[in-house]
Amino acid sequence: MTTHYMILLPGGEDAWKQMTAEQREVAYQRHRDFAEQLTARGHEITGGAELEHSEHARVVRAEGDGHVVTQGPYTETTEQLSGFYLVATDDLDDLLDVCRLMAYDGGVAEVRRLLDEES
Repeated sequence: MTTHYMILLPGGEDAWKQMTAEQREVAYQRHRDFAEQLTARGHEITGGAELEHSEHARVVRAEGDGHVVTQGPYTETTEQLSGFYLVATDDLDDLLDVCRLMAYDGGVAEVRRLLDEES
């Protein structure tokens, strides 16, 4: 049975801002290689995106009887969610193996199963 997973890619946004165009191209190539490996190994990418810098985020919070909208990320941390992939696969172990391509230079790839109505 095919299971759907979200691969979350947190990263240091300030480091990204300081990268040269060439350094960013190396990172984008890693994403292309990752996508190619997923497809070659039988996993299906069903969605994903690079996310805009968290300084442009808006957060809606319940406050009293109403809501407040604030600017900026939900939490103040050195790393923010920078992108994600949605992947359908029958082989979690192999998916985790491919995710090693995205966990480099101290980076992280968090893999979480999507719950369906039966879960």
